[in-house]
Amino acid sequence: MNLLLCEDERDLSTAVKKILEMSNYTVDQAFDGMQSLEKIHSSHYDCILLDVMMPRMDGFQVLRLMREEGDKTPVLMLTARAEIDDKVLGLDSGADDYLTKPFQVKELLARIRVLTRRNAGAPINLNIGNVSLNSDTFEMKAKDVVRLTRTEFQLMEFLIRNKARLVSTEYIMEAVWDYDSEAEINVVWAYISALRKKLSKIGADVTINAVRGVGYQLGEKKQ
Repeated sequence: MNLLLCEDERDLSTAVKKILEMSNYTVDQAFDGMQSLEKIHSSHYDCILLDVMMPRMDGFQVLRLMREEGDKTPVLMLTARAEIDDKVLGLDSGADDYLTKPFQVKELLARIRVLTRRNAGAPINLNIGNVSLNSDTFEMKAKDVVRLTRTEFQLMEFLIRNKARLVSTEYIMEAVWDYDSEAEINVVWAYISALRKKLSKIGADVTINAVRGVGYQLGEKKQ
């Protein structure tokens, strides 16, 4: 089970990461708000542990942007701010739970178990234009519906999560194929081509635009 730990205090982050790994979780770390958002956009997590007071972008801002983008990943806020107004703000911004530092390890693990159990099997639903993507069925829907392969789904999910960015072929390769030694860089182009055809087939109003020598980005389909 994959967790993202967003905490700018590096010693605390390292200690919590070790605790979580001892409980058989896989843990990625982020040390500021912008880095947190980048990791959220590029990977799928079963739960996000999100500190409030972080540089570059605070946890409330990260959370609001996630929810505006349709990301329903469970979020546990970790913060030293115990005021009730802060808790209400966090929950109103889309947090699933709130834990005040310092906290007991047993309570942290229990809350993570509750959130991940609640979310187990819940489909990921992402949207752009008239296109929706459902992880439960691997279907991509616009005017019509088409089923995607697992890799096509992962690539389309990645592009939707990064819809505001122009992403390089190398970045796509790292995020979707994890630099699999058996995969060549031109496999990205092949899957992009396949997805374009499927987007056209279902009457999507978006397509995958290419900027030569730079990368790809989802955008409006030119009439």
